[in-house]
Amino acid sequence: MEFRHQPEQQRFVAVTEQGEAEIAYATPSDDVLDLHHTFVPDAARGQGVAGKLVDYAVRYAREHGKKVKATCPYVRKWMDAHPAQQDLLV
Repeated sequence: MEFRHQPEQQRFVAVTEQGEAEIAYATPSDDVLDLHHTFVPDAARGQGVAGKLVDYAVRYAREHGKKVKATCPYVRKWMDAHPAQQDLLV
C-alpha cells in the first residue's frame, strides 16, 4: 500500500488494489489539521486500511509540528485507542 499527502486537495491517500482510500482535512489554522472525513472503498474495508491511513496522517502532523482535530468519528475512535498520540489533539 502506498501513502501520499496531497496538500492541494487537502487529503491523505492510501492507494490500494481496490482503489484510493482517503482522509480529507481542513486547516482551521496553520498548526492544526482537522481530519474530518475518512473513506475506504467497499472492497478494501475490513483490512485495516483506515487505521493505517490515520496513522500516516497523525505521523505527518507530528513530524510537521501540527495538532490534530478529530472531527471524523473514525479518527476520534482511532485516537482514543492510541493514547500515545493524544497529545496531538486539540
